[in-house]
Amino acid sequence: MACATRWIRAAGPCEWDMTTLLEVNDLRTRFHTPEGTVYAVNGISFRLDEGETLAVVGESGCGKSVTMMSILGLIAKPPGEIVSGSAMYNGADLLQLTEQQLEHVRGKEIGMIFQDPMTSLNPVLTVGRQITESLRTHMGMTAPQAQRRAIDLLELVGIPDPERRLSEYPHQFSGGMRQRVMIAMALACVPSILIADEPTTALDVTIQAQIVELAIRMREQMGMALIWITHDLGVVASIADRVMVMYAGFIVEEAGVDALYGDPRHPTLWR
Repeated sequence: MACATRWIRAAGPCEWDMTTLLEVNDLRTRFHTPEGTVYAVNGISFRLDEGETLAVVGESGCGKSVTMMSILGLIAKPPGEIVSGSAMYNGADLLQLTEQQLEHVRGKEIGMIFQDPMTSLNPVLTVGRQITESLRTHMGMTAPQAQRRAIDLLELVGIPDPERRLSEYPHQFSGGMRQRVMIAMALACVPSILIADEPTTALDVTIQAQIVELAIRMREQMGMALIWITHDLGVVASIADRVMVMYAGFIVEEAGVDALYGDPRHPTLWR
């Protein structure tokens, strides 16, 4: 069970009962631009436990997405630079792995749903090709096995007539359906951790609710841990065990969801 009491970062550690899957310490990421250095992430530390849902909230530009992309080696270098820190997963520091080693982690061990599926999905490849590629790369499946698994995944995330839709392209899907495809791709190899980077942005309220409900159901069925990045505090209340509040590249507050909603300490939560 996640810790039920809130603490500000300076207040010291909180005790946890579950096995830790991911432990990040003193992560610092900068971007060197012609206008100067952007200090995007400034020495943050956090952990994620088995089966836990951690919500990461904060205003635009506070470092939420950059934190997760740094951990997975998705920061462009240059202009980006990870100055210090560690991200321990399965006994290995993700920040020290080579690109080839990280490719075995991304998708297989840690899945990620990006904010905009239209720019994340390849527009010139069919949905089926994009899902089966991951299955063949990480799981060693044959083409027929990957095809069958892809159909099952599309059915799992609620896409009707999945066998026919495998041969269609991303532009032939609605925004909500594209996001479901992204979820299917992220879940294809049954990862231990799923990172969802504002997956309901630009979707209407009804579709947002369906995506959140789907994520909760997938987490429960697969027993994975979930990191949910969002601006939507309503979603946080329904999905999270624990909340991490970021501001200007720092973690400024961290608490169990009930404690945080009962008495938020940082102004970013009640503007």
